[in-house]
Amino acid sequence: MPTPQFILDLREYVGHDPLWLSGVTAVVVEDSRLLLNRRSDSGRWALLHGVLEPGEQPADAVAREVEEETGVRVRPERITSMVTLPPMVCANGDRAQYLNIAFRCRPLGGEARVNDDESLDVAWWPLDALPPLSANDALLLEKALADTPSPWFALG
Repeated sequence: MPTPQFILDLREYVGHDPLWLSGVTAVVVEDSRLLLNRRSDSGRWALLHGVLEPGEQPADAVAREVEEETGVRVRPERITSMVTLPPMVCANGDRAQYLNIAFRCRPLGGEARVNDDESLDVAWWPLDALPPLSANDALLLEKALADTPSPWFALG
């Protein structure tokens, strides 16, 4: 999915200056397999990430993002972490930083496929044979796979 309209509207005012945004990450696990997409912007395998639309609930956003990107319908089961991700710079020079809420999700149906222009590939990977992930995704995955009753968060 292209950049949400509300971000494009904000960029008219702030240009490339940093935007503080809310994001979600889905860790979709089933039968010792993890759903990943190979991102079209970096070519790397990654967890499924997205941006909350204004007024959208985080759990709804994570389910929407997974279905938009992969064709898989999910049910968010629990929040696994809440963390500020490092600042990022997009290819066009736009700067942003995200407060990210990660969810462990269970698939409900659908067939994993490239479902939009954000992915080059979509696949289920065995948890014991994952491709290299970014340091941020590795941390979010570790926290999502931990059997803890409450979400992880960083203390400065």
